[in-house]
Amino acid sequence: MAKLLDKQRYKCALGAMQTVQAITRAIPVLHSGPGCAQKLSDSIGSSGYFSPNIFPCTSINEKDVVFGGTKKLETTIENALKVIDADLYVVLTGCIPEIVGDDTGEVVSRFEDADKPVIYASTAGFKGNNYIGHEQVIDAIIEQYLEKSEEKEKGLVNIWADVPYQDLFWLGNIRELEKLLVEIGLTPNTIFGYNRGIDQIGKIPKAEFNLLVSPWVSVGNMKKMEKKLGLPWLHLPTLPIGAFETGKFLREVGKFAGIPEETVESVINEHENYYYYLIERYADLFLENRVINKQFSVVADAQYALGITKFLANDLGLVPAKQFIVDDTPKQYREAITEEFKKLNFNLQAEVIFETDSYKIHEQIKEHDYHGYPLILGSYYEKELTESLKGNYLNISWPVQDKVVLDDFYVGYTGGIRLIEDIYTVAVQRFN
Repeated sequence: MAKLLDKQRYKCALGAMQTVQAITRAIPVLHSGPGCAQKLSDSIGSSGYFSPNIFPCTSINEKDVVFGGTKKLETTIENALKVIDADLYVVLTGCIPEIVGDDTGEVVSRFEDADKPVIYASTAGFKGNNYIGHEQVIDAIIEQYLEKSEEKEKGLVNIWADVPYQDLFWLGNIRELEKLLVEIGLTPNTIFGYNRGIDQIGKIPKAEFNLLVSPWVSVGNMKKMEKKLGLPWLHLPTLPIGAFETGKFLREVGKFAGIPEETVESVINEHENYYYYLIERYADLFLENRVINKQFSVVADAQYALGITKFLANDLGLVPAKQFIVDDTPKQYREAITEEFKKLNFNLQAEVIFETDSYKIHEQIKEHDYHGYPLILGSYYEKELTESLKGNYLNISWPVQDKVVLDDFYVGYTGGIRLIEDIYTVAVQRFN
């Protein structure tokens, strides 16, 4: 019997075009049917230098299904190189050419001597969601563009986090991670966002190590770079939000990079003094507020579900109810992620549910006794549900329809303060 999936929180693998778009002056070249770019692009923050409306596309049709679309793909790449001023061209395949067997790799290989690099990634929708597609784009860069370098830049660290655009706060988060590394004496290198493009990609093999801040996305990429480029990597599964996790983050990075302990502790102390100064100013609100109950649920991808759960439990002392991970996390990573939810202060543990069906998630939230008003941090899909439960709701994960984020962030000390502001702004509005 066929199963229905209600309101999933991800797109097909071809949504990786947004990963390409997040690299300055990189453009996707789509080998797919017409309309894919428009359907997969977000309406918020996805314009820019190259809009999805102008992505080159083969727009394959019934004729191409019968006779193949490789000739049309070759022509599309040729014309894209002529008329679009980009630094990197990434061919992404949709479902139809993968089903009919078009040899995209062979077509792309004809452009190995082009003035600008042309690479390709297999991103057919039936191969996975856009989290997997993101990894496939990074793999394409590793396999088809990067070469091992014997030259190393002292203190240079490649930072990898979660999926651009799918993560509403991706730009601000990665800039804040950069700032934190600079403060302890390292030189961060990232390939996504403003003024980050082909030059930063070229520096990847020269780094001393890769830093992955993600529960599971890009673990495979790190292993591939370690094998091909000889890059060691540090995996920190928890997105550092607030004082507790950010201090832990800086200590682990500093130790791995060989930074003197006193240097790291000096940075932590300076930030924590200001962080707790701000917390103390509003202690009465946090301690006496009877609107937000101590129980909360996060409905988000693994990155935010884990990072926010640890922040709310460790920094604010709230008690986690069920936490829902909605990114279709591959099964081989689920046990390790589940264990992370048990590593909370005050002997707290959080029950984590891996679920992609919004109906099932909502039913479990409705059945749970939050002993008062629930605090729900999730996507726009949770707004109506939380209102029906008379709870407090904050939109922190995709899809986002009630806020605009330019470069806001929740990472680090400052990000933790901003998240507190957002949560308690919702709380105090109940009085007005």
